[in-house]
Amino acid sequence: MPARADTLEQALIAAYTNNPTLNAARADQRAVDENVAIQRSFGRPSVNASVTITEFLKQAQTNFVNPDRAVNGGLDLAVPLFQGGAVRNGIRAAQERVAAGRADLRSTESVVFSQVVTAYMDVIGNEAIVALSANQVEVLEINLQATSDRFEIGDLTRTDVAQSESRLAVAQGDLENARANLVSARERYIQLVGLAPTDLQPPPPLADLPALVDDAVDVAVQNNPDVIAAIERAEAAGFDIRVVSADRLPRVDAFTQGGYQNFLGTLGSIPGEQEAQQSNTSLQAGLRLTVPLYQGGLAAARRRQSQAQAASALENAVAIERDVVQQARSAFSNWRAALAVIESSQVAVEAAELSLEGVQAENTVGNRTILDILDAQRELLIAQVDLVSARRNAYVAAFTLLAAMGRAEARDLGLADDVPFYDPADNYERVAGKWWDWDTDPDPVVQSPRTVDIPAQSADVPTEDQPGSGAQEILEDTNKGEQPAVVPQP
Repeated sequence: MPARADTLEQALIAAYTNNPTLNAARADQRAVDENVAIQRSFGRPSVNASVTITEFLKQAQTNFVNPDRAVNGGLDLAVPLFQGGAVRNGIRAAQERVAAGRADLRSTESVVFSQVVTAYMDVIGNEAIVALSANQVEVLEINLQATSDRFEIGDLTRTDVAQSESRLAVAQGDLENARANLVSARERYIQLVGLAPTDLQPPPPLADLPALVDDAVDVAVQNNPDVIAAIERAEAAGFDIRVVSADRLPRVDAFTQGGYQNFLGTLGSIPGEQEAQQSNTSLQAGLRLTVPLYQGGLAAARRRQSQAQAASALENAVAIERDVVQQARSAFSNWRAALAVIESSQVAVEAAELSLEGVQAENTVGNRTILDILDAQRELLIAQVDLVSARRNAYVAAFTLLAAMGRAEARDLGLADDVPFYDPADNYERVAGKWWDWDTDPDPVVQSPRTVDIPAQSADVPTEDQPGSGAQEILEDTNKGEQPAVVPQP
């Protein structure tokens, strides 16, 4: 991993490797994989050995052959032959839940990436807002000095000076709030990525964005991992009904039992008889048929319970599909609205710049007051901040739309070529067919680095000698009146 993540791709790669939420979700999926091996074990032979050492402390007075002690050993082998389909359906239910877990892992990956993109754009946007706010304070300080000088020569009144002082104080407060927001955004970035943001570059344009909202919904319903997981869980719930239904069916087992007993030379003999045999062995084999006749209503209750849970899973699948449809439509609307806001904000910035120039010119001939200049400066700042926020919102909304469509994962973003790809199927293939009881994995260790050693973030922003930074590019585009390259196009 690089020591820093200055591009969005590097930030996503760092989160893909280091994010604890994502690493925990992978571990959870590995635990789900084991359910298939657990279900398969119920249909496999079982072997049990037992050894018992007994000391007879008090013997019956009428028994002449009572031993003092005995050692008993046994070996039992059981082979299930028929269990009413419980094992087969249990395996199928576990496999469906493995598929659902993989979809959940995709969803977690998509959520983490969406959070990283949001944090990345928040840092860039807040850096730009801090720079704009700092520039506003600098302008107002110069304006206050000029107003004070003109007051000294009697050209302006005390009211003009007070108005300038008021606007400067408000701008200074806005700057402190902007700095606090920037620090918060940088700390959020560290929480998600595990690295400190230093000189974040403009993010690349997003591809595969739909032209119509119906296209987005169609893809989301088919490809969203939450929908897929809900459908898989509904399928698994259907198999659960068959599993509990087997409680009312006969079961057949083959068994073999071997035994060994030794009295360790303490078994007495009847007078006049030959010495008693101190040890003996036994061996039995057979078939066992178990037919449940009455279980107090347990089997029926468990079946009704599974049916109700299956009904809940079906309804939950519909609810999640509705939620995904809403997400896709809302994200599409927010994205297109943000693009429209960018256009209107750009017009507002250009108009505010012209307005400020005009007000300043008219003030020189006495047609405008200092308050008019202050208002024009304030309107320009508001328009610039709105433009920066709209650009941030457009990119975040576009990525959120891709996430709702199931297209915001490592392979979709081309990260799999730059970082070892985590495939949950690898672990499933490794563990699903294992038989050996003593096969285990190494003790778990933490994979995600801690962030406590990363220094606390400041509110310093990139300067003009860093023209490649995302914040500087936004500011340059804002001042030039150009459409920024970071905004995704429809």
